Amino acid sequence: MIVCPTVRKQDIRSHYNLTTLFYRLLWGRHIHHGLWSGDEKATVAQQRLTETLAREAGILPSDRVLDVGCGMGSSSIYLASQLGCEVTGITISSVQRRWAQCAARWHNVARRTQFLFADAEQVVFAPRSYDVVWSIECTEHLFDKPQFFRRVADWLRPGGRVAICAWLDGNRGDADATQQVHRVCEGFFCPSLGAAEEYQQWIENAGLVRLRYHDWTSAVIRTWEICQERVCRTGVRWLARAIDQNSVLFLDRFDAILEAYRTGVMRYGCFVAERPHLEMSEHVNGA
Repeated sequence: MIVCPTVRKQDIRSHYNLTTLFYRLLWGRHIHHGLWSGDEKATVAQQRLTETLAREAGILPSDRVLDVGCGMGSSSIYLASQLGCEVTGITISSVQRRWAQCAARWHNVARRTQFLFADAEQVVFAPRSYDVVWSIECTEHLFDKPQFFRRVADWLRPGGRVAICAWLDGNRGDADATQQVHRVCEGFFCPSLGAAEEYQQWIENAGLVRLRYHDWTSAVIRTWEICQERVCRTGVRWLARAIDQNSVLFLDRFDAILEAYRTGVMRYGCFVAERPHLEMSEHVNGA
């Protein structure tokens, strides 16, 4: 795991409060990678990632879903409007929470969604509250990832699933590669990046049964090629300079994350796991 000790939680909160507009202008309503199969538009690829994760998680219309790191609410709105789920979204950004609430009203799913201004590492939910815990590109910002998965296991009902998309440390101890990933963590305010094997271990240690892992790196790289092009084509860097130095650093590290994906020192993974059914747990405990 690559650790970046200079990142503080307040930095993450401030980043999203200040740059949500950047994300919306540069990328669209989803604050996550696209999943490409050809030359389709970025909006199509972004929606494909959301739809693909929903299929992998086996989401049903009756499911209660917790969207951890909900951003501007677009995945939550999709799950509510297209799949009929009841969705709770949490975000560390008060700006994103307000944006998500307005978007939900605009899409007529306010009754099926609620958005909370909350820290995913501190928020409290009753045990067995959710059928699915869903998180796209949020665990990078968590300081205690193993503890998060233990909390997720508690929030899930027996048979419930967790579906995660995450940026991953893909290097094997090379000093230059480590520095390259560290530059990404610094620019994108990630206190650490775990490797795929570490995520799988955290999931299993939390008592969850790993169902699937997919490496989607080659299908998401186009995300940063497009973002890089849009930064160069627009005047967004000048706007960033008027806001704060961290916003400039964020934009300047687009090159770093693109190169990290291209060289394989970063990967992009999808994990789906399940909390065992009561019968299975009781059988194990009684054995």
